Amino acid sequence: MTKAVVLGGGFAGVLTAEVLSRHVDEVTVIEGGRYPRGPGVRTGVPQAHHSHVLVTAGAEALGTLLPGTLEELRDRGAHRRGLPDGALILSADGWFRRHETGAHLVSCSRWLMDHVLRQRVLAGGAVEVREGARVLGLVGDASHVTGVVVAGEGGAAERVDADIVVDATGRRSRADRWLAAIGGPGVEEEVVDPGLAYSTRIYRAPAGLAAGIPAVMLHPSAEGGGPAHGATLFPIEDGRWIVTLTGTREATPPTDERGFADCVRALRSPVVAELLAAAEPLGGVRPFRATANRRRFYERRPRTEGFLVVGDALTAVNPVHSHGMSIALLSALRLDRAWAEHGAKPSGLPALQAAVAEVADTSWRMATEQDRMRAAAAAGPAAASAPADPTAPAASAAGRQMRARMARALLTSPALMSRLFRAQTLVPAQGAEEPTSHPQRPTHPNPPLDTDEAVAQFPVLSEWWFSERPSRQATWEETRDD
Repeated sequence: MTKAVVLGGGFAGVLTAEVLSRHVDEVTVIEGGRYPRGPGVRTGVPQAHHSHVLVTAGAEALGTLLPGTLEELRDRGAHRRGLPDGALILSADGWFRRHETGAHLVSCSRWLMDHVLRQRVLAGGAVEVREGARVLGLVGDASHVTGVVVAGEGGAAERVDADIVVDATGRRSRADRWLAAIGGPGVEEEVVDPGLAYSTRIYRAPAGLAAGIPAVMLHPSAEGGGPAHGATLFPIEDGRWIVTLTGTREATPPTDERGFADCVRALRSPVVAELLAAAEPLGGVRPFRATANRRRFYERRPRTEGFLVVGDALTAVNPVHSHGMSIALLSALRLDRAWAEHGAKPSGLPALQAAVAEVADTSWRMATEQDRMRAAAAAGPAAASAPADPTAPAASAAGRQMRARMARALLTSPALMSRLFRAQTLVPAQGAEEPTSHPQRPTHPNPPLDTDEAVAQFPVLSEWWFSERPSRQATWEETRDD
């Protein structure tokens, strides 16, 4: 009889438990808190108050692992938006034109996502959950983990034996300390901190705009005079929008209600400010500062059979890149296929640790390359952006010129847009790509869009923008000029 224990009952932990239940006899999840009965707040997950989306590869993996889950999410109010055909995006250099690229995102609250996942995985009884239990350490030695020690709500320590132990406790994982306590060597770690900060507020959308508008993403200008703010607005379930402001430590987004509203009005486009003026705030402003990219290289350690680290406990990228849940899904898919082929054996986990690290590698490289540039530019133009902007300024004059040419081509070239958004949503490149004209010599350059032209691409938003919205544009422009 093979027994597995998963430490942490969050998104990655529940997914891993689901996959393990298909290949071992008994699976237990050790969850430090208690699950809400519905799509509510789960303690110990401060990031759940902020924007969460599944990107293309993650959504496809969810459909493979748990068929019908995407449909249930949409039935309960989640939204699918193409990129950029379903998103109004102002890059550092201008508005994107609509184009079908095959890339998309699925937006809803993190609470709904977690709740639907828990219902699908835990309802059948194949996975046992021990709530209110705290992990104290591992059982075994440096070469082989054979269980864990946990403390229940009463505080008494208890040993739980297991053939397989998986750490899915997230960014705050103590696996390195647990391994050191049983004689294991240290774990290499790399941290890339762009100094990005978030502030988020949820709104009740006007009835006519609740579900039909595109996702909205505003980046600071590439030619600004210093640190600036960006913003995202995503439709979520129950007729609500979730709005997040981003900025560096030099331009930390406000956390008070008035400051948040003033910051929205100071963005380089009035779109989000105008939308929020017609919406109803629900609750206060939530800050988030733990945005550093952090990678722990467990795959480089000497072999430890019976132990595996997954999710943010292994590789956690800046949430602005929107990859965390999708990487967890892709990792679970890799584990499922490996265990189906070779069996879930303690001796096979060291090789699987390298495989799971490989799954996260593309996201890690993409996030850290952009965030290193963001950190380097923090004192200058376009210090911050939301979401991550691949057209962030290069360090040299030649680099800036090349970036500018590529940025202008990117806004209108279907082929370049497809490459960009498919890469950002973790879709692997396939074979020969669509040929494009050289960005320095566009054959039929399209003029840049102004705000009205960009909005006019989206019928529901356009109707409101040109007829029903309050007439505040002149006031906004006067405020910006001042």
